[in-house]
Amino acid sequence: MTGRSTATDRPASDSPAAVSGPTPAAGPSEAAGPSEAAGPSEAAPRTPGGPPGRGHPAEQAAPTETIAADHLAPHDLPDAARVLILHAARADAPTVARLYAHGTGAERRAVLRALPHLGLFAGPDAVPLVEDALRTNDTRLVAAAVGPYAALHLSPHSWRQAVLKCLFTGVPLTAVADWERRAQGDGELGRMLDDYARERTAAGRPVPGDLDRVLAMTRALPGAPRALTREES
Repeated sequence: MTGRSTATDRPASDSPAAVSGPTPAAGPSEAAGPSEAAGPSEAAPRTPGGPPGRGHPAEQAAPTETIAADHLAPHDLPDAARVLILHAARADAPTVARLYAHGTGAERRAVLRALPHLGLFAGPDAVPLVEDALRTNDTRLVAAAVGPYAALHLSPHSWRQAVLKCLFTGVPLTAVADWERRAQGDGELGRMLDDYARERTAAGRPVPGDLDRVLAMTRALPGAPRALTREES
């Protein structure tokens, strides 16, 4: 992942958070979930490292209509307030893109964290914003970029690069939404992680602790129990 980002890496609040608030009533034109008339269908096989296949519950995801207030700390309030405003305004793709392009680092984080709560969550329109954030060196922006929207919409290549970016910059694995599902059985991600670990070792640098956890998952077959890391075994 290279290239210059247009992001303004301005320090601001760290943790993703949100607050509870009234949800405006959905209008008749609001996008809904899958049609109730549709009958049950089998989920299509998922490509390792890729987004969910058709029929997977995540593929049918609708925007989250409520914003939880669990573990809200005082320093989270500015970000949480911005997310709540975007949610209440039901910001569309052009609005979100404009706010991201002209926003500060904190405002861009709020845009990324608001994506699961907006109607555009079901489509790929905001992928360029996520990819732009992943090109920055602002770890708070990177952490906001690898949330549920990225888990659902990033291509396998982009998602693998996002995982490596997190490991390289020290963003904790807990920030990467749905990483176990996307990493499971992903041999290409496993190869990339092996290469990265060898490079770090050859340079006399420590290997990030989270790398072992992801690597173990890449070697697990879909549907199999999670493999133990070296520390757990």
